[in-house]
Amino acid sequence: MSTPFPFTAVVGQDDLRLALLLNAVSPAVGGVLVRGEKGTAKSTAVRALSALMPHVDVVPGCRFSCAPNAPDPACPDGPHEAGPGVPRPARMVELPVGASEDRLVGALDIERALSEGVKAFEPGLLADAHRGLLYVDEVNLLHDHLVDLLLDAAAMGASYVEREGVSVRHAARFLLVGTMNPEEGELRPQLLDRFGLTVEVAASRDPDQRVEVVRRRLAYDDDPEGFATRWAEEESDVRARIVAARELLPSVRLGDGALRQIAATCAAFEVDGMRADIVMARTATALAAWAGRTDVLAEDVRRAALLALPHRRRRNPFDAPGLDEDKLDETMEEFASDEDGLGDSGDSGDSGDEDPDPDGPGGGGGGGRPPQDGPDGGDSDSGDGGSDGSGEVPAQGEAPANESENGRAPSSGVGEQSPVRAAEPFRTKVLSVPGLGEGAAGRRSRARTEHGRTTGARRPRGALTKLHLAATVQAAAPHQRARGRSGPGLVVRRDDLRQATREGREGNLVLFVVDASGSMAARQRMGAVKGAVLSLLLDAYQRRDKVGLVTFRGSTAEVALPPTSSVDAAAVRLESLPTGGRTPLAAGLLRAHDVLRVERLRDPARRALVVLVTDGRATGGPEPVALAGRAARLFAADKVASVVVDCESGLVRLGLAGRLAGELGGTAVTLDELRADSIAGLVRDVQSGSRGNSQGSQGNGRKAA
Repeated sequence: MSTPFPFTAVVGQDDLRLALLLNAVSPAVGGVLVRGEKGTAKSTAVRALSALMPHVDVVPGCRFSCAPNAPDPACPDGPHEAGPGVPRPARMVELPVGASEDRLVGALDIERALSEGVKAFEPGLLADAHRGLLYVDEVNLLHDHLVDLLLDAAAMGASYVEREGVSVRHAARFLLVGTMNPEEGELRPQLLDRFGLTVEVAASRDPDQRVEVVRRRLAYDDDPEGFATRWAEEESDVRARIVAARELLPSVRLGDGALRQIAATCAAFEVDGMRADIVMARTATALAAWAGRTDVLAEDVRRAALLALPHRRRRNPFDAPGLDEDKLDETMEEFASDEDGLGDSGDSGDSGDEDPDPDGPGGGGGGGRPPQDGPDGGDSDSGDGGSDGSGEVPAQGEAPANESENGRAPSSGVGEQSPVRAAEPFRTKVLSVPGLGEGAAGRRSRARTEHGRTTGARRPRGALTKLHLAATVQAAAPHQRARGRSGPGLVVRRDDLRQATREGREGNLVLFVVDASGSMAARQRMGAVKGAVLSLLLDAYQRRDKVGLVTFRGSTAEVALPPTSSVDAAAVRLESLPTGGRTPLAAGLLRAHDVLRVERLRDPARRALVVLVTDGRATGGPEPVALAGRAARLFAADKVASVVVDCESGLVRLGLAGRLAGELGGTAVTLDELRADSIAGLVRDVQSGSRGNSQGSQGNGRKAA
């Protein structure tokens, strides 16, 4: 086994190390979610923590790590006789993002269960992690069905394996630690709330600290064992401090004053439910024990809030995580009490003489508290759609298509105007890809999946995961006499087993192609367009899609955001999207076609849905309309599902978007018809074929509805 990087040798990242240590002191805190850019020692720090965890006593020979003084009465290896336990190091189990369900919860031998009535169970990762640490790197990329299993285990402290009426249960209580890069997508709210604490990490901008990081890493790579030996004393000190804090923890007193501040803080930040209050209380208690105190102080409550609340105050995936520290200090001061040592709560949150993380040389500054609401947060938005702070006078009404080309535009050459704020998002109709796919699990289009309603049976390819009992019995029944059946049991062989085929929903690649030209640049209209795209992005987040963003204006098109799972990154790019210039519609379509071609090579199973947001006009260059038509027909030839969101407004409409939808082989809807509550019914499928070929945008919109 390779020598892990010492925990105390991690430079900076004070908040990250403190959050991990608090969970080592009190596993009831509920785990840690580490958010940050790549290359910031997230995984290194988590893996290093396992060496500091105290040993656990287990029942000899038990595969499920039962405690000898309180064994699980339902343990599959039980019942256990009373006796001394065997100490062993606490395990750190890593859950790969692409793990199967059987690898996570364990596998049950269906063939032996049916033919012999024997529960032959092979434990999974949840059993290995019991009374230890379960680490999920890139937890935001974990498949939905694995997330569901984790949620069940975290809520019940046990794992259940069900196979056609055969059930196995075992205890599964573990410290859950996840790391993620927010650029690759956000985490489901249900799983996000299961993490007790969250930490934002970023690489230090201090040259001296960066030099020290590189120096230590190179020294470790050259001689891991020698490097670990040089840090052995610091590691031993921290390990002893964890043990001492655990012993002190039951004696820590959480007074009424501290409880009142905790409750007031959670109420002030409008967090959902009561889990935040409980986590804050446990964290503040662990902070006091870590500092060697038996009383919880105001500084413990404040620091607990900074670790436990940022990820719980988000109302939608486009909110920036973080906590307004000024508001926190005001709340703490308002509900401060002289009782229980809660006198002054307006300090910086440091614990005076007690260093919350004295073992880490290299100084602070590498971890950083969760960011406050900034330019991307909800609290910093001000003003209305008629003013963007640029000093420019908004255009009145709708600008003609060529207005920015007649000398009245800025000197950039493309008639660029300042970005316009998006209108309020709304619930959209369901846009889905026709047919039956086999892509990643999601919630948009029909697909063959491992989970969903049973639609048939087939011979298993590899290990059997979902038994189709009726088909298995039907396959085995004709051979019972030849197999010498003499009793009531059914003689089942491997060839008789049938795998259930199921139909569920998949996530798609939703590629937004947005017209940002001068014909779309009227402030009121562009605000509505951005609001519609933002609404579709929110829908994509909820349906577990990948998204991409292509924009076109002036003379070119650009990929504003390559296909990614980070829907909030797309929202940020959309918010800063400038407008103006000609309408190179053909260039936008060709760039989108190139994006899809590359993405098909990377992920051939994921089907695409193109959402083109435009008024249908094409200007600039020779024969712009004909070029746009030829580009659109490439999508129809490839049978790419598409929908055109018709942004044309005014009393006189040309129906250009509807004709473009016909060229694409898709359909068109207006901005109003995109709303889920505008007309009864939903958009069932984005039909590829003849829809919209000559009906105009309104007619196509009615068909889509």
